[in-house]
Amino acid sequence: MRISHLTSADTEAVISLWHQAGLTRPWNPPERDLQRALDGDTSTVFGGFVDERLVGTVMVGEDGHRGWIYYLAVDESQRGTGLGRQLMTVAEDWLRQRGAVKVQLMVRSANEAVLGFYDHLGYEDADVQVRSKWLV
Repeated sequence: MRISHLTSADTEAVISLWHQAGLTRPWNPPERDLQRALDGDTSTVFGGFVDERLVGTVMVGEDGHRGWIYYLAVDESQRGTGLGRQLMTVAEDWLRQRGAVKVQLMVRSANEAVLGFYDHLGYEDADVQVRSKWLV
């Protein structure tokens, strides 16, 4: 298993994995999210590879105080292997190195299996509502 920063050259494999993992939504083009993270000074995307095949991703960014994690995806064939935990550790370490004091993420309420995964990693319900407004 190798974990490394992703680049634009990985776009097709990343988007395919995100679709397989059920992370995409029709109103939110994942290609744009990926490119913004790759182009940004305060964000990056890591990929997990087995035999040069992309089998996991995590997008991470920070605002100078808080870190955010997005698009944690693990290929179905690799679930239960510890890859998700490894990707989270890499993302958290990246945030610590940049001085973030807190990390946050969003999980759809109906995704109980993933909520259990994050519970196991020590993430707690922050008892907040996430509000959004489209600017475009």
